[in-house]
Amino acid sequence: MQNHTKIYFEAFGYDKEDVTQFVPSEISRLKAIDIHHIIGRGKKGEDRIENLMAVTRMEHKIYGDKKEYMVLLLKIHRRVLQINEITFENNWFEKKIRMYEN
Repeated sequence: MQNHTKIYFEAFGYDKEDVTQFVPSEISRLKAIDIHHIIGRGKKGEDRIENLMAVTRMEHKIYGDKKEYMVLLLKIHRRVLQINEITFENNWFEKKIRMYEN
């Protein structure tokens, strides 16, 4: 299991050993296949819970690494973290949202 997937599973309380468990997409609530870096590693995206989002393969293809979707994905993900009561750095989100709004 890749490091970013471990970070996501630990934050949400998923079993890292159970590959059959249902992990919902944060966008559609369908079964997620990928843990997506909202800001890609090639764009200095970090392996941190604020930057990791569960998505379906199709969502990954549609939204992945496209500047026009960054603010939307960041806001969706921040809300999912809030709903699930997962600790995160809101300042990190605010900084990234401002960066991609311009």
